[in-house]
Amino acid sequence: MALDTVTLRSAFGLMALVLMLLFYFSAYRTTRSPYSGWWCLALLFFLSGSSCFLLDGTAHQVWANPMGNVLLVLGGVAVWSGARSLRTVPPPKWAFAGIPLVTLVASVLDSPATNTWSGGPVFLAAMSLTVGLASRELWRLEPGYSRVRIPMAAAAGGLSVFYLLRWAAFVLEGQDGPIFVTVFGSAVTTLVTMVLLVVVSFSMAALSNEQQTRALRMVASRDDLTGLLNRKAFLNLAAEQLADLSITRGTGALVLADLDHFKAVNDTFGHAAGDAALQTFADACTATVRTTDLVGRYGGEEFVILIPGASAERAENIAAAISRRLAAASTVDGMEMPTASYGISTYDGATTDVDRLIASADAALYRAKSLGRNQTARSDRML
Repeated sequence: MALDTVTLRSAFGLMALVLMLLFYFSAYRTTRSPYSGWWCLALLFFLSGSSCFLLDGTAHQVWANPMGNVLLVLGGVAVWSGARSLRTVPPPKWAFAGIPLVTLVASVLDSPATNTWSGGPVFLAAMSLTVGLASRELWRLEPGYSRVRIPMAAAAGGLSVFYLLRWAAFVLEGQDGPIFVTVFGSAVTTLVTMVLLVVVSFSMAALSNEQQTRALRMVASRDDLTGLLNRKAFLNLAAEQLADLSITRGTGALVLADLDHFKAVNDTFGHAAGDAALQTFADACTATVRTTDLVGRYGGEEFVILIPGASAERAENIAAAISRRLAAASTVDGMEMPTASYGISTYDGATTDVDRLIASADAALYRAKSLGRNQTARSDRML
């Protein structure tokens, strides 16, 4: 017996509505995670788009069919944006305008009053692209995320391939071709999408809860002013890295930095200017080091950087680059950015004691300041 497309679309719309309400009240209202918010928006787009297609065959098809295509593509973009939010990467602004706009133009120019597949190739390509990009984002999540990201990525990747095959069948044999109608028709696609949405719902909730937990952990480990690791978080993470000899064979460098004459900045220009200087120095640090390096605010105007695998020479180059960025930063009200002094200690796997490394770098920093500030000094011993 042939699948009834209208019935399946009605069932899909009802299921999307139920999932959206359940996900909103059970996940988004309790976690406020961006991921769950994006999924609620995606389900709303899927529900609205599927509802538009119910008007096919009526006088409203001329606007409902292109609108349905656009809404479903927006749902795909929302799924992609949700996946990006797990990496705290903002959604691309062009995607919400560019991809749906191209889909709309293609649909409007393809006789939507009489053609229920108006703009079909562009619509199918857009769905494959957006869902495929969502799968890519999920695969790119760091291993620290729970394993539910793997079936989510696989499901999104499978759906993307399915839409790609639909596009190929549509282009090669048209909307009335036997393979397209039998294997990739609207009824089959609606059924496949329904099953996938139900299957991944539990994974969506798990990822939303995990995103909230990670966000709270991030807040607890960050310095409020600079956004860098706070002292406790830095010491804990540094101790973990030093204990793991698989990281660049247990060698590296630690840099302790201190802003020169920082009290004079506060006294002359006010504490707001001092805060700006601290934020600027923090930005210079994060812009210079690798994402795998650790950067923290050690206290007051002191900062600490752990650079696994770095030699003393590389650490000196990094310190110099930070100072250049700091000097080039824009200022207001005639304030000059303070200079910075640096102390460097190195390790070769013989120690896992972060405090000893910091003490050694602090001694070198004291020597740099005693020599006139605005320079770098090395510790005289390897730990």
